[in-house]
Amino acid sequence: MKATRHFYLLPRTLQMKMVLLVTGLMLFVILLTGSMFSNFLSGVIEEEIGQKALMVSESVASMPELQEALVRKDPLGKIQILAEEIRAKTGAEFIVVGDRSGHRYSHPDPEKLGKLMVGGDNWPALQQGKAYISKAVGTLGPSIRGKAPIITRTGEVIGVVSVGYLLADVNSIIRRAQFKVAPFLPLALLFGIAGAVWISSTFKKAIFGLEPQEIAGILLERNAILESIRSGIVATDNQLNITLVNHAALKTLDRAGPEELLGRPLEGIFPLVPVATVLASGERQFDREYLVNDTLMVFNLIPVIQNQQITGLLATFRRKDEIDILTRKLSSAKQYADILRAQTHEYSNKLHTIAGLIQLESYDEALDLIVQQDNQFKEFVSLVTRISNNPVVSALVLGKLSYAHEMQIDFILDPDSSLTALSEEFASEKLVTIIGNLLDNAFEAAREGGKMGGWVRLLLSDRDKQLTIRVEDSGRGVPDELAERLFQRGVSGKGQSGRGVGLYLVAKCLEELRGEIRLSRGRSGGAIFTASIPLTTRD
Repeated sequence: MKATRHFYLLPRTLQMKMVLLVTGLMLFVILLTGSMFSNFLSGVIEEEIGQKALMVSESVASMPELQEALVRKDPLGKIQILAEEIRAKTGAEFIVVGDRSGHRYSHPDPEKLGKLMVGGDNWPALQQGKAYISKAVGTLGPSIRGKAPIITRTGEVIGVVSVGYLLADVNSIIRRAQFKVAPFLPLALLFGIAGAVWISSTFKKAIFGLEPQEIAGILLERNAILESIRSGIVATDNQLNITLVNHAALKTLDRAGPEELLGRPLEGIFPLVPVATVLASGERQFDREYLVNDTLMVFNLIPVIQNQQITGLLATFRRKDEIDILTRKLSSAKQYADILRAQTHEYSNKLHTIAGLIQLESYDEALDLIVQQDNQFKEFVSLVTRISNNPVVSALVLGKLSYAHEMQIDFILDPDSSLTALSEEFASEKLVTIIGNLLDNAFEAAREGGKMGGWVRLLLSDRDKQLTIRVEDSGRGVPDELAERLFQRGVSGKGQSGRGVGLYLVAKCLEELRGEIRLSRGRSGGAIFTASIPLTTRD
């Protein structure tokens, strides 16, 4: 319970901890400074009083009448009268004049005249003829004394003058001086507390009001996020020196550890990437392709801006071939989805037609339609099964048949097609991308050709150790000005934004399979795409 109570008494917020810490530090500094100042002030005051006592003692010792009276043993008591007058004028606690044997000739207490001086500090003046300051305990108590020898004109030391101020009086003077300074100490402490509050609030704003444990949590989360992202991430300062790098970046750049990159200039790692231009202009760049160590990568370059000043650069990048693989997978998934959607629509229409004929009691017509559709599908399935032993290609062609029926386009599979020598493992994913995109473009061209009875013809052949994919449509064909650029990303004859991807993916797949594609014009005026792939290529 006691430990728990102490826990609740501890400050919990960073701002309160900083206020208490700075206030405690200020209090310690003020107390330390006050103590040092007090000691210094005591030393200065004692030094000044000692010098004053020494000066008075030297003045008294040099008086001729005092020397003459002391030589004559002062029968009239002039020394006492003279010493008391000077004591009253200088404010000294006592002025004692003694002969060489230490007997007093003056003292504030007349009863002590003729008696020996006490304190034991006369010998330097009497034996060495020195004037000095000392501290000793006399008959009046502890005091600061100025001692001066009484020296005749012939140089003989005949006595000593002791002028003193009691330490109690000196301490009283010191306390009065300290009391004058004391009111400034609380004021300084108040300024210190105000400064501590301002510093803590400013620091709190600088770290967005977060507590240390929250900052630690965010740091751990940031590191976890950076390491979980499959894209390479590199951050720099405003001089383009690398300050942060994640594991994916090290793996992509084939580096063993972050120490190989941290502190190095980013331009040395990515010489062909315009990082300096982006840092200078402050403009972001997204999905830009640049070569890094002969590998094409896709970059996003984002300047880091703080208080309207560019403080660094963040670069994310990934290998282009990895993105192409994801794109192809997405394209394949889209192909399958389109196939299923087309089949659903086609069979839904057929079922609705058959249901209508049955409701009209036109049983013979309904039966004829069923038999006709079944025969057409069986014939096409039989043809596909005969010419291809690759299930992925066969499923794609059958799916495109349903899609063509939905678009009211005649889809023709060339009877001369043959894929009997093609293994099931032969680049099925890439074949789906190539055949699917070529057929989709052909369907669109046949539908937009402006002619009745549009058609698309497909030829698949693996003769002579070469896979040939030939797609012909009844459309308008490809304009000559686009023919040479048609396989570039973003180039399309449709004239719509967001197009020009399908043929680009076809070209990329063929490039990976070491194949090629040609564009020509058919007899009907439509386009003919002929892709050739050597069968020695494997994925």
